[in-house]
Amino acid sequence: MKPAPFAYARAKSVDHAIDLLGASDGEAKLLAGGQSLMASLNMRLSHPALLIDINGIDALSGIAVAKDRITLGAMTRHAQAEASPDIARHAPLIARAMPHIAHPAIRNRGTIGGSVAFADPAAELPACMVALDAEFTIKGPKGERRVKAADFFKGLFETAIGPQDILTGIGIPAANGATRTGFGELTRRHGDYAIVGLAASGEAKGKGYDKLRLVYFGVGATPVRATKAEAALAEGDIDGAAKAVASDLDPPDDIQASGATKRHLAGVLLKRVAAQLAEARA
Repeated sequence: MKPAPFAYARAKSVDHAIDLLGASDGEAKLLAGGQSLMASLNMRLSHPALLIDINGIDALSGIAVAKDRITLGAMTRHAQAEASPDIARHAPLIARAMPHIAHPAIRNRGTIGGSVAFADPAAELPACMVALDAEFTIKGPKGERRVKAADFFKGLFETAIGPQDILTGIGIPAANGATRTGFGELTRRHGDYAIVGLAASGEAKGKGYDKLRLVYFGVGATPVRATKAEAALAEGDIDGAAKAVASDLDPPDDIQASGATKRHLAGVLLKRVAAQLAEARA
């Protein structure tokens, strides 16, 4: 199938893109990496009147470290982040997740901002951003604002980005000596969307953890924090945390697995990820 007809414009700057969005009366889509958008266009699940190409806006790309924070431009490619020593050092959870995202050809083109803006509930990066307490910078006609990851994902494929807004960057607290991270997912084949996945981040504290976040993906319309499991694992109780997951999550049945199967797999993943969190203690 081919996409429905659309007009095309190449944005020269962020402000130019915002102006184009404003003039489109809600009938435009932004083209970043295009790895999700092109498929939805071809299947006619999306049929914008105007496609706004933001690939030429250099200001939207890049990785920067300043003091205790690392910032990623929204147009930074997955492959750039995967190969970045700054990401490996200051955002190790992102580094753990990257090899699980689709395949190299897609990571070469797909963008960090595009992935979180698309907000697929089975995607890796939205859950990572919630686990890292990331902050999103969004620019629109009324200026710039910042939104915490916990408030950014509103529902199935829905975010805090408005129809005339552009996600410009993502800020992440930099890892420190106490930081511990873990990541795992279960898929039918490597590169597929996850049946169940888990992103975890916290700081070592005694035999447990402080500031611990366990965030599941593939189990709801948005990334889901497992707060009861967090409380147990923060005290070093891995078995208790695995049991608590069943009450933290209420995944729906889907074409990949039943909700009961997903809850079971979530417990399996928790034990695997807990082992990753404990690796640096050895």
